[in-house]
Amino acid sequence: MALIVQKYGGTSVGNPERIKNVARRVAASRAQGDQVVVVVSAMSGVTDHLIKLAKEITPLPSEREMDMLLATGEQQTIALTAIALHQLDIAATSLTGAQAGIVTDGVHTKAKIQNITPKKVHALLDAGNVVIVAGFQGETSEGHITTLGRGGSDLTAIALAAALKADLCQIYTDVDGVYTTDPRLVPNARKLTEISYDEMLELAGAGAKVMQSRSVEFAKKFGVVFEVRSSLNDNPGTIVKEETKSMEGVVIRGVALDKNQAKVTLVAVPDRPGVAARIFRALDEAAINVDMIVQNISHGTPTTDLSFTLDKPDLPKARKVIDALKIEVGYGEALVSEQVGKLSIVGVGMRSHSGVAAKMFETLAREGVNIEMISTSEIKISVVVDLAKGEQAMKAVHKAFIG
Repeated sequence: MALIVQKYGGTSVGNPERIKNVARRVAASRAQGDQVVVVVSAMSGVTDHLIKLAKEITPLPSEREMDMLLATGEQQTIALTAIALHQLDIAATSLTGAQAGIVTDGVHTKAKIQNITPKKVHALLDAGNVVIVAGFQGETSEGHITTLGRGGSDLTAIALAAALKADLCQIYTDVDGVYTTDPRLVPNARKLTEISYDEMLELAGAGAKVMQSRSVEFAKKFGVVFEVRSSLNDNPGTIVKEETKSMEGVVIRGVALDKNQAKVTLVAVPDRPGVAARIFRALDEAAINVDMIVQNISHGTPTTDLSFTLDKPDLPKARKVIDALKIEVGYGEALVSEQVGKLSIVGVGMRSHSGVAAKMFETLAREGVNIEMISTSEIKISVVVDLAKGEQAMKAVHKAFIG
């Protein structure tokens, strides 16, 4: 008998018929004698609808109250999934994140899991139940409901698999697995049979929508091997695991385009020690994650320009932070652009192959795509480009490296 954690995303539970389909899948696993823990997201579109309702009241609603509101989306789904399993004569019990023992820090809308005490989950499994847990949420030690950020249901599933010492973790979504790029935009994208944690982490951070990056970090840290597969068919998926020697033979594993980026440029920033630290400390204190950073070197002038990118939804908060620093820091003006995209190529093979950056930049030049910012890691190259040319650039780069 195996212990399996299965996670179903919003599309997989998007309507009552799909919830019944999930129940049938769970029943099939249960029929093999396995214990099953199911983690579900809110039904497709529900979270966006709740956010819209809040913003019709105020553009910047309280983050604590947003957590209270958004947590209800997953609670609808766990109850409906339990009801669907009851209809198949399967004992099932739904639990909120707090009831499942998920304890988080107090950063509302982007909480981090501090620990999991799954006593209730074990007790229900031992009593013969399928346990359905609300993804995306937890509770602080003081009893405040928190959410884990977009894609947080992936993190819930991986963290529960680690805490329960599960034999298998399956992430069910609306695609067959992890592809070399978005198959909805590039028809000849190829499905990968396996990918390393590091490659998956870089692709997730680069905007690939298959997995939330924090969940991949967690899986790598605790050695949770997981499979990404479709809930709409029985095709084998993509295994995400530790890097092996054979993976180095593939130079580029995937190409990703993140359309959810904004760029901020602070013009005429005083060029003295401590200024950049003050700016980014203030952004950090506001729980704003900054991605790419570029600072121009000043030549004979006491000022410099400082550019950085961040997730578009964080832009209103970032504006408030930057405006509050204007007098203290003494910069000239803040230029903001939401019409940018981050294009990235990822592959562990980049460690042992030269000329990758040159080939990428030459490809973009042929397409007439200007590069605004560049960032690299050992296995990734990212560039910021005009959003209007983002898809064109992604298709050209994918063709150049993968075919």
